[in-house]
Amino acid sequence: MFALPGFKTLDTMLLSRLATFDDRLVLATPSAQHTFAELVRACATWDDWLDRVGLEAGEVVSLEGDCDLSTIALLLMLTARGAIVVPLGRDVSPRLDSYLEIAQVQRRVIVALGAAESRKRYVDVAHPHYEELRRRRAAGLVLFTSGSTGDSKAAVHDFTRLLERYETARAAWRTVLFLQLDHIGGLNTLLFTLANGGAVIVPSERSPKAVCEAIEQHRAELLPTSPTFLNLLLLSEEHLRHDLSSLRLITYGTEPMPASTLARTAATFPGVKLQQTYGMTELGILRSQSRDNGSLWVRVGGEGYETKVVEDRLWVRARAAMLGYLNAPSPFDAEGFLDTGDRVEVDGEWLRILGRDRETINVGGSKVYPAEVESVLLELEGVTDVSVRGESHPMTGQIVAATVRLAGQETLDHFKVRMRQFCRTRLPGYATPVKIQLADGPLFSERFKKFRR
Repeated sequence: MFALPGFKTLDTMLLSRLATFDDRLVLATPSAQHTFAELVRACATWDDWLDRVGLEAGEVVSLEGDCDLSTIALLLMLTARGAIVVPLGRDVSPRLDSYLEIAQVQRRVIVALGAAESRKRYVDVAHPHYEELRRRRAAGLVLFTSGSTGDSKAAVHDFTRLLERYETARAAWRTVLFLQLDHIGGLNTLLFTLANGGAVIVPSERSPKAVCEAIEQHRAELLPTSPTFLNLLLLSEEHLRHDLSSLRLITYGTEPMPASTLARTAATFPGVKLQQTYGMTELGILRSQSRDNGSLWVRVGGEGYETKVVEDRLWVRARAAMLGYLNAPSPFDAEGFLDTGDRVEVDGEWLRILGRDRETINVGGSKVYPAEVESVLLELEGVTDVSVRGESHPMTGQIVAATVRLAGQETLDHFKVRMRQFCRTRLPGYATPVKIQLADGPLFSERFKKFRR
């Protein structure tokens, strides 16, 4: 296996491949652009730094910083040295102390403006998943679930197995890094792009304007994002103020896509392929294929993944699945399958993701899926965003409740009348929201995933 001079443990596929891309663009941030050759040199620099601070294989290390050249190089070097890496982005700052405790972090590596600081934490580290990683002599990865419907769980991965996914060479894309490196989707975007000689495009912020500016400036070809962000992008009309002609592919995941949002996206970007993705913090990202641009039907799986549907719920078994949680019981059955909790419809090899089972609303025995109600309400004039959930009711078990963001000034009473008239021919009576409130804050998390609490 190819090895680079000056490195201790660079006999891995990904690190070996980087040098072959040489002067290609690898990273474009708001303040700088870098080539693969610069990334290789940065890896050497940070490898020496890890020597000086005394990093040991098997250490639990938080990597805190934005996605810049130094953070990427440190991620690669920590992995190459067999550390257990806990990536933490700036969005987690309100929960930082809790995450450090749950993950039993022994060393914090804090990156800012191209410099890094190492802070030791003297904590007892004792967990069977960590012991298993050390027994395997494998690098580890700890990712926290979004917590959009409850407390965050800490998922422990064998990083070496996750990297196997990138061994097969695929297309090189200029890709917007929308999700951060503490999210399985953001990490997948980075590693896929590096492994194939593509370029990572980092916008100044995750706003429609900043993302469109980044696409235009760096001729980005691939935008991986969420349905919530696509809705915001269309409402902002920033796509009309920027040249997005370089876009070839938009992928969307992390939550169910409202049919109305998908239709508007397809109409707005007629020359761009739309592809639904599917993945979980616990499983990684499955390979996927949408039936067509306007379809919510998707085929998922690929090498290393097996799927089955049991009582309308999707189960997945994956070679690259996590070892388990640090702070919750194992979710795997005796055969190694994980119940994703996603309700699905099946049409041969195609699936339609309806939503998480725990989010399904049961109104007197009739099931209501929030995304389907949201899709209808988003067609209503003046509605810019909506979140639908179930609430308890003494007679029907549950009722449909909706929190709505409006574009203009309108009284709640007036909106309720208008909404019910609009829904009369579009939704069955039991699926029409009974309880309505107007939003006074964002309806989505920092990962652009809909709140349903």
